[in-house]
Amino acid sequence: MEKKDPFVLRHLAEVQPDLWWLDSDPLEPEPHAALIGDLGADLCVVGAGYTGLWTALLAKERDPHRDVIVLEQYETGAGASGRNGGFCSASLTHGFANGMRRFPTEMPIIERLARDNLDEIEATIDRYAIECDWERTGELRVAVAEWQFKGMVEEARLRNEMGDNVEVLDKSQVQARIHSPSYEGALFDHDGNALVDPARLVWGLERACTSLGVKIFENSKVEWLENVDDAVRVHTPYGAVTAAKVALATNVFPSLIRQARKYVVPVYDYTLVTEPLSDAQMESIGWKDREGVADSGNQFHYYRLTKDNCILWGGYDAIYNFRAKARREFEFNAETYAKLAKHFLKTFPQLVGVRFTHAWGGSIDTCTRFSPFWGTSFEGKAVYVMGFTGLGVASTRFGASTMLDLLDGHITERTKLAMVRKKPMPFPPEPFKWIFIRITQRAIQRADDHFGKRGLWLKLLDLFNLGFDS
Repeated sequence: MEKKDPFVLRHLAEVQPDLWWLDSDPLEPEPHAALIGDLGADLCVVGAGYTGLWTALLAKERDPHRDVIVLEQYETGAGASGRNGGFCSASLTHGFANGMRRFPTEMPIIERLARDNLDEIEATIDRYAIECDWERTGELRVAVAEWQFKGMVEEARLRNEMGDNVEVLDKSQVQARIHSPSYEGALFDHDGNALVDPARLVWGLERACTSLGVKIFENSKVEWLENVDDAVRVHTPYGAVTAAKVALATNVFPSLIRQARKYVVPVYDYTLVTEPLSDAQMESIGWKDREGVADSGNQFHYYRLTKDNCILWGGYDAIYNFRAKARREFEFNAETYAKLAKHFLKTFPQLVGVRFTHAWGGSIDTCTRFSPFWGTSFEGKAVYVMGFTGLGVASTRFGASTMLDLLDGHITERTKLAMVRKKPMPFPPEPFKWIFIRITQRAIQRADDHFGKRGLWLKLLDLFNLGFDS
């Protein structure tokens, strides 16, 4: 266990275990009733996070006469959709390098679809007048060690050939944009990322859905699915929906399709938010263009400015609990918060004394290829997508659109992709799953500590195209 530094801990003295996005926001909609009794629908969507809401919205946009019902076990956006860092990255493959390792021949298509998908999200926000602090700021992937800078020139060349708009910045150029002594260089993606208030985006999508006639029921946990002739019966504690088609958007929660559960595990990610920075503090760090930032280590931080010039700072630790346990008490982790605060002050030593006011954590669904995958059940009447691995704010829309293609039996450019047709390698059963993940995490840490050099364990995973790097 890392020794705590009293100097660092003073910055956490006033932190509260609260979600910054939900702090007295007047835009939160009124709650929806629970499902009581039996209903019929053309499409039943299970889950009211980004994936489920995008599915419902796109389904109504494609066919306004389609009867769509959404069932949510808690309230809309209660999971990762309402508490993430608010990075809306175009990437569908958890970064370009990860995609190139897994789908090298398809990446030109995937990158184009990713850019189109991000543009469509922006168009949807405009079309429905969603107030979500959308900023198309781009993203800096910064190198905080010289070894991390290697390969950025080649990545930029490949990405630009595929239609992206990225630029390599040297040490002086990136430090001129954001004043951190840690930076050795960066890859600047000019338009492939936006910043957004994630909770307000959820609520905006919710309002857009209901404006088109989608029925949403909250506090209606789906307990099981039943195959009934040409439909699927979706059972909740107080009722059921009989639907011709079912879209499963449960992500980190245990899938209603039991055979799909072996492909994902929940890992916990944690975030801090500072008090609003003063004008003098903002001047000391620059950051005038408000880019989203992530560093380039295998274990990486992500950070951004909020609308009030607070700094949201998260990432690095990804914690898996034995037997994939997901509990409320895991959402606050004092040891990780101390580590994050220490790393923050190393990145921005000029902000010594700043107070952290909010801290939270939560589980995300990760799979062995770090990118979403799809599957069907009940003779194709039910389709699921999961495995977004913390980069789902934008890719959930693509996941939803592809789910609808599969449900409607449409052969599209999306459904032809190997990333859609093939599933990741499943995780082994416990206790081997826990041992596998812990060994991998330690190997990743050693690689970061030894100039990115991948040891025998990571090379073995690379051989099987697992390629764990975060």
